[in-house]
Amino acid sequence: MNQEVPSLPVYPVGVGTPTHGSAGPQKEGGSKGARAKQRAGIDEMTFFGVNWSDYYGILGSGLLVTVEFTVVSFVGAVILGGLLAICRVQKSIFLRWPSAIYVELLKNVPLLTWLFLIYFGLPSVGILLPSFIAGAIALILFYAAYLGEIFRGGLEGVEVGQSEAAQAMGLTGFQMYWFVVLPQAIRRSLAGTGTMLVDLLKATSLLVTIAAGELLTQGQVITSITFKALAVYGVIGLLYFALCYPTSQAVLWFERRLRSGKPLSIKRRRWLAHARSLQST
Repeated sequence: MNQEVPSLPVYPVGVGTPTHGSAGPQKEGGSKGARAKQRAGIDEMTFFGVNWSDYYGILGSGLLVTVEFTVVSFVGAVILGGLLAICRVQKSIFLRWPSAIYVELLKNVPLLTWLFLIYFGLPSVGILLPSFIAGAIALILFYAAYLGEIFRGGLEGVEVGQSEAAQAMGLTGFQMYWFVVLPQAIRRSLAGTGTMLVDLLKATSLLVTIAAGELLTQGQVITSITFKALAVYGVIGLLYFALCYPTSQAVLWFERRLRSGKPLSIKRRRWLAHARSLQST
């Protein structure tokens, strides 16, 4: 029994069956997709094997917390260090000895130990502190000891004749310190103070041990996701350099400006300009 073979339908050119001309739109669509991928690659900022555009928020948060730790801790350390320095130069042993014991105790125990004592040790006696407060307290207490010694050196570097002249003019003890002693002591202490500021900024990286949310902690988070430790910590190091180097250069510029004798406040500049105008007349 013969079986009829169905005949294939005949289509006009360009209808129903693909022709050679239909390959053109496919190639064009492929080229558009390639260009879109290239643009996406530029926007995604993928280098060192890490798509950094996915972690802008994490890195920005880490930078902000690092700066917050630095500002809060440095201001607190300057205030406490100034009080320690004033106590160290007093004649009363009730002020001089406790401040000296504090300085020696804080200087000769590592910062990480104090951090652990505050964050992990105090909860055992019922004092539970958030990571930010615990980290800031540890940095303040530790760096106040060093700044206190720097300020003490600046105070003792002021000649005794300056204080005697201030007393002869009838200035009170507060006025003598505020208008005569402190301005000269600040000029002498600025270099060491700037060094401590940069060192404190770098020391915020130790707060990774208490997951304080600073830059290095965020680097750990990114590393746990990408498993690119070399790339991630290399970028974290560059970010710390981008913070520390301009800060050190700004402090150096400020120090040079003070040593040159140029007044910083607008009021003192006006006084100086007025005095020069009187001399010229």
